Amino acid sequence: MNVLILNGPNLNLLGKREPEIYGHETLADIENAIRHRAFDKGVGTDFLQTNHEGVMLDRIHEARGRFDAIVINPAAWSHTSVALLDALKAFEGHVIEVHLSNIHTREAFRHHSYISARAEAVIAGMGSFGYLAAIDFLAR
Repeated sequence: MNVLILNGPNLNLLGKREPEIYGHETLADIENAIRHRAFDKGVGTDFLQTNHEGVMLDRIHEARGRFDAIVINPAAWSHTSVALLDALKAFEGHVIEVHLSNIHTREAFRHHSYISARAEAVIAGMGSFGYLAAIDFLAR
């Protein structure tokens, strides 16, 4: 199993931006924890964080035939991007959506995610453990 982990806008600021919501771990901390968990489960990983939607779309397109699953934290694009939804619909593998915070307890505009229409599982509000739960789910 090979899994592509995608992180959307502003997640490069984890550990510095609103730590009361997103925690004190950096994206590098989270990626290291994912690598260790994936290695223990025999799962290969690759990572991308971008603040540019077109870059994310291109990476999803490139993942077709190369990865068995995508774990995506689309961040703010969850609530706005039909383009990401359409790209994920063209991906044949598993899609797991992850959010560090519980988007359903935040502002009303965050309650809807376009990405959830394609995801077979949505993990929200578990902090960085959500990514590990996604790896465990895919490795089962």
